[in-house]
Amino acid sequence: MAMAAPSPSFCATTASSGAPPVLAPRSLRSAAASSAGSSSRSCREQGRNMRRRLPVCATAAAPPPPVDWVGAITGTDPSLKVKLLSAVSGLNRGLAASQEDLQRADAAARELEAAGGGGPVDLSKDLDKLQGRWRLVYSSGFSSRTLGGSRPGPPTGRLLPITLGQVFQRIDVVSRDFDNIVELELGAPWPLPPVEAVATLAHKFDIIGTSGIKITFEKTTVKTKGNLSQLPPLEVPRIPDNLRPPSNTGSGEFEVTYLDDDTRVTRGDKGELRVFVIA
Repeated sequence: MAMAAPSPSFCATTASSGAPPVLAPRSLRSAAASSAGSSSRSCREQGRNMRRRLPVCATAAAPPPPVDWVGAITGTDPSLKVKLLSAVSGLNRGLAASQEDLQRADAAARELEAAGGGGPVDLSKDLDKLQGRWRLVYSSGFSSRTLGGSRPGPPTGRLLPITLGQVFQRIDVVSRDFDNIVELELGAPWPLPPVEAVATLAHKFDIIGTSGIKITFEKTTVKTKGNLSQLPPLEVPRIPDNLRPPSNTGSGEFEVTYLDDDTRVTRGDKGELRVFVIA
């Protein structure tokens, strides 16, 4: 850091002017010379002292290094989150994922899970972080080309004219509501426009152990959007338990393997990897 030059008044002993100098008596000149010599020595000593202090001042004024606030707060290298989100981007929530994409996403998720933010997820301490509306950015189960992921569900593609929109999870830690919200576009015969709808699969949830969650299905409600938004919500009749296939019991379990204020990673009881960001 540059320091200001000393004021000229520190060392100047005479003033410069255009007039010729006036000689004083010898006794005064001797006293002036002695005073000037003393002042000169004092000035040199001040200069040496300033030079010795300069490195100390420069060191003390050096700017502090930048602080990684994200890593300091979460305890996790933020680049690992970026790596995971980059691995799953462009995969259409997993519907367009190849086997290589699945492996790359799984490896990036395991790195983030291992870094952990200080250790394994403990929902007894971090339950409040579940609160809110989460947007699904990736599900490895969607690579099966069904909307049910690893569970039974309508197929995507040409068999049914269904286009999957955004998928959300709405979690209320007080009421223990756990809703899966799916935006859908249903094809219609020409010249009718497609029908836009939102299906809400309502569940209740319970905490299992430190990081496990069990959800129990309650009902499905479908609400139309767009030109048909005036229609009332339709509650889909629930399949009786004795008619349900063994693979579709209406409940499920998964483990929260990573959780912070804006990112959540879960692994389901059927091995499904899901990545969410806060909406």
